[in-house]
Amino acid sequence: MKKYNAKESKVSLNPVEATDISNTLSAMSKTIEYGAYIGLDVHKDTIAVSVAEPGRGEPYYEGEIANTPLKVAKLVGRLNKRYGGEVLLWCYEAGPCGYVLYHQLMEFGQECQVIAPSRTPRQPGDRIKTDRRDALILAWQLRSGNLTQVWVPDGEQEAMRDLTRTRDDFKGQERKARQQLNAFVLRHGYHWPTGKTRWTQVHYNWLESLTFEHPWLQIVLQEYIDAVKAASARVATITDQMMKVLPQWSLAPVVDCLVALRGIDKISAMVLLAELGDISRFDSPKQLMAYLGLVPSEHSSGKRRRQGAITLTGNSRARRTLIESAWGYRFPARKTKHLKRKEADASEEAKAIAWKAQKRLCGRYYRLTRAGKNTKLVCVAIARELIGFVWDIVRLEMPKLATQ
Repeated sequence: MKKYNAKESKVSLNPVEATDISNTLSAMSKTIEYGAYIGLDVHKDTIAVSVAEPGRGEPYYEGEIANTPLKVAKLVGRLNKRYGGEVLLWCYEAGPCGYVLYHQLMEFGQECQVIAPSRTPRQPGDRIKTDRRDALILAWQLRSGNLTQVWVPDGEQEAMRDLTRTRDDFKGQERKARQQLNAFVLRHGYHWPTGKTRWTQVHYNWLESLTFEHPWLQIVLQEYIDAVKAASARVATITDQMMKVLPQWSLAPVVDCLVALRGIDKISAMVLLAELGDISRFDSPKQLMAYLGLVPSEHSSGKRRRQGAITLTGNSRARRTLIESAWGYRFPARKTKHLKRKEADASEEAKAIAWKAQKRLCGRYYRLTRAGKNTKLVCVAIARELIGFVWDIVRLEMPKLATQ
């Protein structure tokens, strides 16, 4: 590691104008006076380190260390000694390295925040990007309180999120394999009759009965069929595993309550809770809607108000799951046998909220489609309101888990 020299490592940075950003540093971090503010630019092999001391002084570049637990421990010990054991605040941007460094710093008794990269203030005219400058900017903005931190899941939550994302990856592979098989068959003049269900045993029998002029095309067809079956088997295996581990999850009672909502099954509920965690941490449904990018974009000036498509910010998996679930509200509101079986393990409060959601969202879908709105846009509008009912159920059920 490079030798620390405060005078040589100081650089001039133009301060970024503070902006009113929601969900910025927590109230505690604003009131505590930290001994120093450390910005980390993290990569898989190296970590660039910069330090900003309290006050208005410019941050200095501490140097670069290897991204290993031993080097991080030495860095923590050195900075703690330099600042007399005062509380230090660390930060780095969320990225492919995950939360390993966050948990390591927390184990050392440090305060650490993982920052949303898209919300880090940048100067429009800044065309120079290096690890050194990124670390200096992070330290500067951390001290100013201009950074937006992300929610960090615990070990169990992160493991469940990886499990649900694995299924999502396998579904993508299955979908791609099916598209490739359909395209191959169609190129050679065959197509499954419209209106009949695909990927049943009858469909597979039809595919395997196809003949081609050249014998090697039979091999191609069989390889495509085997690829689809293998992908479907992986999806079935991981889905079965999700159902087996669900009772062991601390949020399993909340999942049982969320499935009372029409359009949401256990898989969808697990995806939502795994991706979003404790949804009740949002103060209102509007915050959650904005977080998921389900609110309209806007470019207004003066007396003119101009709104556009939804912002598409936040968690795309949770947003897609909600929009898929919203299609269930295109039918009239009613309590079917299927819905009654689904909500068997839900609380009475969750059942009441689910029925209230049915009456409102089914009616809203009907009114919007009768007004001539595009059905896809209508489903996005339904999904935006659906997450409000999800928030309401989670807000009621999460306190019950603390008492169990």
